[in-house]
Amino acid sequence: MMRPSIALPLALALLLLTGCTVGPNYKRPTAPAPPAFKEQPPSGFKEARPSDGYLKGKWWELYNDPALNALEEQVPVNNQNVALAEAQYRQAKSLVRVSRAALFPTIGASPSISESRSTSINSGTRSSFSLPFDVSWEPDLWGSIRRGVTAAAANAQSFAAQVGNARLLFESELALDYFLMHSADTDIDLLNRTVASYQEFLTLTQNRYAGGVASDLDVAQAESQLYGAQSALIDLGVQRAQFEHAIAVLTGKAPSEVTIPPLLLATLPPPVPIGVPSELLERRPDIAAQERRVAAANEQIGIAMAAFYPNVTLSASAGFQASAVQQLISAPSRVWSVGAGLAQTLFDAGRRGAIVESERAAYDATVAAYRQTVLDALQQVEDNLAALRILETEAAKVQETISSSNRALTISTAQYRAGTTSYLTVLTAQATLLNAQRTAVTLQSRRLTASVQLIEALGGGWNVSQLPSRQAVSSTK
Repeated sequence: MMRPSIALPLALALLLLTGCTVGPNYKRPTAPAPPAFKEQPPSGFKEARPSDGYLKGKWWELYNDPALNALEEQVPVNNQNVALAEAQYRQAKSLVRVSRAALFPTIGASPSISESRSTSINSGTRSSFSLPFDVSWEPDLWGSIRRGVTAAAANAQSFAAQVGNARLLFESELALDYFLMHSADTDIDLLNRTVASYQEFLTLTQNRYAGGVASDLDVAQAESQLYGAQSALIDLGVQRAQFEHAIAVLTGKAPSEVTIPPLLLATLPPPVPIGVPSELLERRPDIAAQERRVAAANEQIGIAMAAFYPNVTLSASAGFQASAVQQLISAPSRVWSVGAGLAQTLFDAGRRGAIVESERAAYDATVAAYRQTVLDALQQVEDNLAALRILETEAAKVQETISSSNRALTISTAQYRAGTTSYLTVLTAQATLLNAQRTAVTLQSRRLTASVQLIEALGGGWNVSQLPSRQAVSSTK
């Protein structure tokens, strides 16, 4: 038992030492950030700062589509993958409080009642009542516990960024499926009109065959052209249904609960504020999540290094002990004890050193993952800037192809009616026109897809300022 006059100064001295922290201080690793993007955006696009344009969160409103807006609003509320990410964040927040609890003493009580009887001459039953309180505390002399709290807070912030990333990912996926579904609607409309036109040509050819001015080969070719278009039309129904089902699931509903009416795709990619590459470090939730993992890994190095130093445990107990309940809480019944223990590993065959090396390697791995995430983000922006610019040029050229194909079909049809050319010429013109028209639909869909993916690559309006503070992830709210 240690006298209070000795234990109290020792405890105060240990408290003064708890400011020591071993291990490296965290410094955010460098990442590639060129001064400008290599690919030039299409005409109408502009540079912007995070406070400009769509960078407020609801980026899908750029497309001015009320139906899309209504669907997107359901993703943060009903999407189960977003709900999963939010639950993981709440779990990580709880672990911060678990880590922080180790900074404080542990107090326990273990009341007991016992009876004993001796076999001596003055035998009798004796009762004993005990109400002890035990206190134990391991001062954080080397910062191991504090680093654990910091690491847990960084992990929680990483999960918070993952919530933002999950929302962005599934909001973008919904927009992509929405535009691809209506691209299928547009293709279906085109093929419906094409089938009607091919049916008219088949009737014309059959009439000419009946009149002896066309061969049965012409009829067979017209039938083949018609049946091929009908087959393609039927196949589009599969794509359309699958996109609608995917949208239902993204909004947290069963496919049977969602029906989206057909709509011809008329939307063009809207201008998007681009910004500069260095802003991606602040606007991408996946980059922010990875950077927080680097911070957590840094703290693990310090925790491993603290194992080389001795641990001190302070303990105390106090309470009451008496032979009768009415005497239990009284001055003569008080008992107490104070103690301190020191633990130091003298030999572990290099185990602690190996753990430090392992944590340093784990830190280097998170740094590499962080830098790779930045590089991937830069590539995604460059890819979609290039796609938007090049596809815009290609779309203009395809419109010229459609115009020429229409003229060729008109001329070949007139010549066929006049009997100056074969039906093969008409078939070729029809096939060329349909191919160009379907290419135009596909290009419009690809341009919208690139537009959505560009917005996703730019962070979709997310900003690192949305990350909760260390105090916020430590709270119970």
